[in-house]
Amino acid sequence: MVRLIDAPARIPVPGGKVIDEYVGRVATQNGAVSVARMQAPPGWDEPAQAPEFDEITLVLSGSVVVEHDGGSTTVAAGQALFTAAGERVRYTAGPDGAEYVAVCLPAFAPDLAHRED
Repeated sequence: MVRLIDAPARIPVPGGKVIDEYVGRVATQNGAVSVARMQAPPGWDEPAQAPEFDEITLVLSGSVVVEHDGGSTTVAAGQALFTAAGERVRYTAGPDGAEYVAVCLPAFAPDLAHRED
């Protein structure tokens, strides 16, 4: 079935980050995949996590720094990064902030992220 998604579901999060989910558990009640546009201000960060989902991060502007067991990778505008389920990662916004698209398989859910406190 073809379905137009005319507006995302805005998901409130702390720290000034904005999440607009187009497909996923909140916007479309889809557990298979989530697609969300993120906007993070300079200095934004989140706790490390070892999620139960693969994640593709496509940076549209600014940059995202991803810390992982192998070190740290800066993902610039026009680049993407793939992280596999179970890998411990920590995301931070670069010095100019970041606008990016996150695709999670299966769909993102807080209880699947396994964020560290």
